[in-house]
Amino acid sequence: MPTTNRPPIGLALNRAARIVGRAFDETLTEAGGSLPIWLVLLNVETGQASTQRSLAAALGLREPTLSHHLAAMESDGLITRRRDDANRRVQAVALTDTGRTRFRQLRKAAIAFDQQLRRGIDDADLALVEEVLGRLSANVG
Repeated sequence: MPTTNRPPIGLALNRAARIVGRAFDETLTEAGGSLPIWLVLLNVETGQASTQRSLAAALGLREPTLSHHLAAMESDGLITRRRDDANRRVQAVALTDTGRTRFRQLRKAAIAFDQQLRRGIDDADLALVEEVLGRLSANVG
């Protein structure tokens, strides 16, 4: 292991992830949501996931944990869930009009947050960040 005066890269990465994650959570909260709400709305609205099982896989959550979030979102009128007629174990998830409105609000906040993160960083540096993050992930994956 090379001797260096720099702290381990994992610590710097973890610290940056926590700071950025907290700031993004605050942004979503101010816009009327949360990270789980945003991720569910995003995946359903974009067609990346439309069942409870596919949402759990897309979000990296266990189905019981996701079910808790979906129940709250359904109670708030953001989504509907219905059993598939062909397979009663499958629950289809769809956005309500209120859910689509909330999606647009959160999308606007997420875009503004992304622009804030990118401020002062050119495309070449962003490409390098993506490359390095990919290599760091591959190194532990």
